[in-house]
Amino acid sequence: MSAIKKIGVFTSGGDSPGMNAAIRAVVRSGLYHNLEVVGVMRGYEGLINGEIIPMDRKSVANIIQRGGTILKTARSAEFRTPEGRKKAYEQVKKHQIDALIGVGGDGTFTGASIFIDEFNVPIMGLPGTIDNDLVGTDYTIGYDTALNTVVDAVDKIRDTAESHDRLFIVEVMGRDSGLIALRSGIGSGAEAILIPETKTDLPHLLERLEHGRKDKSSKIIIVAEGDDVGAMQVADAVKEKFPNIDTRVSILGHMQRGGSPSCMDRVLASRVGVAAVEALLEGRKGEMVGLINNNIHFTPFKKAIKHIAEVNPNLLKIVEILSL
Repeated sequence: MSAIKKIGVFTSGGDSPGMNAAIRAVVRSGLYHNLEVVGVMRGYEGLINGEIIPMDRKSVANIIQRGGTILKTARSAEFRTPEGRKKAYEQVKKHQIDALIGVGGDGTFTGASIFIDEFNVPIMGLPGTIDNDLVGTDYTIGYDTALNTVVDAVDKIRDTAESHDRLFIVEVMGRDSGLIALRSGIGSGAEAILIPETKTDLPHLLERLEHGRKDKSSKIIIVAEGDDVGAMQVADAVKEKFPNIDTRVSILGHMQRGGSPSCMDRVLASRVGVAAVEALLEGRKGEMVGLINNNIHFTPFKKAIKHIAEVNPNLLKIVEILSL
């Protein structure tokens, strides 16, 4: 029989659509297994400060469709220090929490891994980030919704681009990963996609624009925010070489993190949330719960936090083929 009687759930780092669905899955799965469940407000910062609230079936009612996180989220500089982590552990003991489930990304799992090493608190992680940059899952919670948000926005931008014969350079999120740019660019029919994983060849891009179809009434270039050149520099280069092209920049920003989660993100969050509770009861800890080939998969935190360094070259080739 498991020694775990009480678990806490928290969200940390950047918010992503589907976090509420994950919270709901953890709470209701915990209650199903006759566990006491509490919510930790504002991630590790809230854990340090003892912002811990009881959770029941009603507290997670009507949240599966909501974006953001009802438990709030924050970045914690104090948790990065041994003193801060000791305060957090004291709160864990004070509230008699036997195990934790954290929803987040790279920073969340890095902190959890250190916390386990220092205090041996059982922690499982759920991949909550729109960037899809974690090893150990095909998709992260929020990625699918963010893609659809970008595609919807670019579709709208294309309407005005066609009306005015404009070239739009659209910057999307992805400081370290270009996966949002890559997939949304293919999905929205972009002429070019610039991502941090590949070095941007600006002269080649300008050459493609020069020798591309002249009868196109609109052109869209998708740029990840972490690209080595950047949207504004690309726009300046285009304007200098092609002063007759009406060129505009649109930065989508934080709208990509918001909105009601897609069905795919709701189902993903529900599956990994339930699996995380059951994993704790089986004695697992220090692992992220992901989905690979539609099957639940466990990846140690130290492996999950390594960013994916390469993108599928076939996807990059598809962009060139389809932009003719």
